Amino acid sequence: MKLNRKIRMGMVGGGEGAFIGAVHRIAAAIDSQVELVCGAFSSDAQRSIQSGRSLYLPEDRCYPDYETMMREEAKRPEGDRMDFVSIVTPNHVHFPAAKAALEAGFHVISDKPATFDLAEAKLLAALVEETGLKYGLTHNYTGYPMVKQARALVQGGEFGKVRKVVVEYPQGWLALPIEQDGQKQASWRTDPKRSGAAGCIGDIGTHAENLAEYVSGLRIQELAADLTTFVEGRLLDDDGNVLIRFEGGAKGVLHASQISVGEENSLNLRVYGEKGGLEWHQMEPNTLKVHRLDQPTQLYRPGNGYVAESAAQHSRLPAGHPEGYLEAFANIYRNFAADLASHMCGETAPDWASDYPKIEDGVRGMAFIEAVVQSARNNAQWTSLKI
Repeated sequence: MKLNRKIRMGMVGGGEGAFIGAVHRIAAAIDSQVELVCGAFSSDAQRSIQSGRSLYLPEDRCYPDYETMMREEAKRPEGDRMDFVSIVTPNHVHFPAAKAALEAGFHVISDKPATFDLAEAKLLAALVEETGLKYGLTHNYTGYPMVKQARALVQGGEFGKVRKVVVEYPQGWLALPIEQDGQKQASWRTDPKRSGAAGCIGDIGTHAENLAEYVSGLRIQELAADLTTFVEGRLLDDDGNVLIRFEGGAKGVLHASQISVGEENSLNLRVYGEKGGLEWHQMEPNTLKVHRLDQPTQLYRPGNGYVAESAAQHSRLPAGHPEGYLEAFANIYRNFAADLASHMCGETAPDWASDYPKIEDGVRGMAFIEAVVQSARNNAQWTSLKI
């Protein structure tokens, strides 16, 4: 049985002036499987309603707050109410909004990190298990076709046992104290009451952590971290350097920074095994470099017949037509929607539909943040992740 309609999405956050909310709405719409039907777009009731109007939503589906949205949507007929909630708020709202949605019977997809702290993440994981509802996390960089190709090569044993993983995510946009001038994106990301215990490490370090684990197939066991706040007056870290020990003996280096002047969004990954390795750069996402012993470097590109099935399934265009950030983001929504549709029809989802980050990834991300902060406070002492 096939669901004969689009999946209906509600949104918490992402109103006028927000960046990531618009990205989520575009990504959700690309494959024509999801439609936005309602929202509570701001903590300010009037701004929330006005944001809904600007998106041409019906007046009675523009809610003043997410509590009202959950309550009123649950009252609507099953064929009319939203099916899932997309949470695109600052970090401190992720858990209460997700909890309210799950308790009202709605599935959830959330921006990362999953929650404000590890304790909330574990509570959320228990609630997801208890309700049996779907939960997705938008670590969108895992949606790129060449990231899928990289993972397939590692899983296929092309490089033998993985020995080393190097992942870096430098940005330069917080090199100056722009939060002190009211810059919206900087203000909440540098505020411990809204961002959590970490700044740079929570904001982009978790993306690096998730990408490293996804491609290598290995889990971080312990780490030694050095965090720095370079900008005077800033309350959270803006630079971090982490040594990593993976399960199975592999070693890693993770570097995240938001004060690296001149860097834009330079998420890069290298994985080295016994017989070769790979290299991928987010700012040139359609090229994967592959190295093998005593062979010239090979370049893999999406849309070609030689790529792995998982890479082909997450490509939309013929070879030579660039696919980027929005398409990768859309792959997360497409898979989540397909998994949700199968769930709603009582059917088993195809394998590719389950390929998106879930609550387990959210818990690992929060455990990573907690371990990094604890290690840094103890002069880079080796610290285990408390999953």
